[in-house]
Amino acid sequence: MQILKKLHLMARSLACLLLLLPVLVATTAFAQSTHPLFKTSDNCMACHNGLFTQAGEDVSLGANWSATMMANSARDPYWQATVRREILDHPEASAEIQHECATCHMPMARYQAKTENRKTEVFANLPGGSASDTDEALLAQDGVSCSLCHQITPEGLGTPASLVGGFHVDTTAKLGERVVYGPFEIDAGHQEIMRSAAGHKPQAGAHIQNSELCASCHTLITDALGASDKPIGKLFEQMPYQEWQHSSYANSQSCQDCHMPQVDSAVPISAVLGQARDGVNRHDFRGGNFFIQRMLNRYRNELAVTASSQALENAANRTEAHLKSGAAGNITIDSVDVQNGTLEAALTVTNAGGHKLPTAYPSRRLWIQLTVHNAAGAVVFESGRFNNNGAIEGNDNDSDKNRYEPHYNVIDDPEQVQIYEAIVAGADGALTTSLLTATQYLKDNRLLPLGFDKVSADPTIAVTGNAAQDDDFTDGRDSIGYKIAINNNDGPFTVDATLRFQPIGYRWADNLGAYAAPETQRFYEWYTAMASESALAMAHAQARSVQP
Repeated sequence: MQILKKLHLMARSLACLLLLLPVLVATTAFAQSTHPLFKTSDNCMACHNGLFTQAGEDVSLGANWSATMMANSARDPYWQATVRREILDHPEASAEIQHECATCHMPMARYQAKTENRKTEVFANLPGGSASDTDEALLAQDGVSCSLCHQITPEGLGTPASLVGGFHVDTTAKLGERVVYGPFEIDAGHQEIMRSAAGHKPQAGAHIQNSELCASCHTLITDALGASDKPIGKLFEQMPYQEWQHSSYANSQSCQDCHMPQVDSAVPISAVLGQARDGVNRHDFRGGNFFIQRMLNRYRNELAVTASSQALENAANRTEAHLKSGAAGNITIDSVDVQNGTLEAALTVTNAGGHKLPTAYPSRRLWIQLTVHNAAGAVVFESGRFNNNGAIEGNDNDSDKNRYEPHYNVIDDPEQVQIYEAIVAGADGALTTSLLTATQYLKDNRLLPLGFDKVSADPTIAVTGNAAQDDDFTDGRDSIGYKIAINNNDGPFTVDATLRFQPIGYRWADNLGAYAAPETQRFYEWYTAMASESALAMAHAQARSVQP
């Protein structure tokens, strides 16, 4: 029996060595590179893949991460197009724009460049770029990778200095002694295995599970540029952390709780001598951008995507399931009444998330599509119909880049649409989709999280426009009424209300079509080809009128 156990242990050790061999080879090559602070994700994959629950679910950290927007942040064709657009608008600031835009989309390459007092180039480091075969390009293309997030120290997290990519990575430790932080205590033997294989020493760090870690990249404050491309103001572009701080969730749930939910059973974090652990966080980073995940899949060759096609489709499906689960938003029809030739409907839209819905990048929007049918099934009224070109019927901003829909208390015309969105403008008050032109919000009626007091909210996360005076627009919900003339139609009437979400609104894509650059034209063409897939029905409710 003892002999069998020894043979079994020898077999396991041999298997481990075979798994680690490509990692060891890659590590040796990387040790000779000029970029010793970080390593690409392939150094982690051999050990942190092949992880399954007892029920057979694949929860591999590397495979799940590879299909996320984090992993593909540098490959994101919309990001590439918007960076190019900003450079064309502000050519004298090209070097600074690329360096700043790389902060969170190419963080490893950018951080290394920053420590060497030089600037990162975005397009030179992409596949086909002038520097695409360098070690720095490999780091750039690896997006928000393992070696970045797990090397962020607790130093200063949550302070203003840590925001907008102001996280701290230890630059003093030598290769082989660099610390990577995780949620678990690791014994000395396993520490040595990882140090030998990947050049990093794992260490428990409670900060890795705190929202402040995420806030360092997901808080973005951009400088608007004026004449001669000099700063003229700021836009508080992405503030989900501050929205969360001003909500009830700040005392109960972190970013990781929702976006990296824990596996509901004990699983190992390593396929190599890994022990089953409770509380392992999934690395699928659930967000809302199913559209770009599918675009990455469809145009994978042009974008040099490395995640498998099935992994990307699974990731997009998980994103959709998350949005539809009620964990984001919901809609209810509270009443339908018909009196004196008028149908009145009362609706409530709710936000179950820990920040505004939608939050962060202002291209995202949520809206109500409401349709009324008569007894014969004919459409009597429709507001907010989604068109196959990605536009919303009746939305002023989609038909005219200089106008937008206000926030409504009551809708009585099919040309009115309730859209929860951010509308930004430049210093001159003109609407824009250029973040480096924008200095202000003309409208921000994105749904508020529970506990969010819009009166006491800091100006950086304020409600702007009509919603600020709407008493029915409050924390966690918005109530809205519809008054519809039914004329000579016969009831009973059926009311359908759909809450729709779109990661990249029509105007934010259409404006790129005016720019004659490969990245902008490519994205405009791809968006046009996939526009009918760009929105999701997040929730639906139906009710019938009671005839008087």
